[in-house]
Amino acid sequence: MLIFRWTMLLLLLGVVASFVFYVATGQVRYRNLGLKIMKWAVLAAIGFFGVLILERLL
Repeated sequence: MLIFRWTMLLLLLGVVASFVFYVATGQVRYRNLGLKIMKWAVLAAIGFFGVLILERLL
């Protein structure tokens, strides 16, 4: 559980940092990187909550 929380924190910090770089520099590659990281963060969250739901059901 602790590993997942740290992973999510680092993913979200990466998203925030990417968007801050995008706003500061205007380079589209930072926005694209932020969106890719956000996609993986959402997928990780869905997987985590899916495991929690399955754990509850079983």
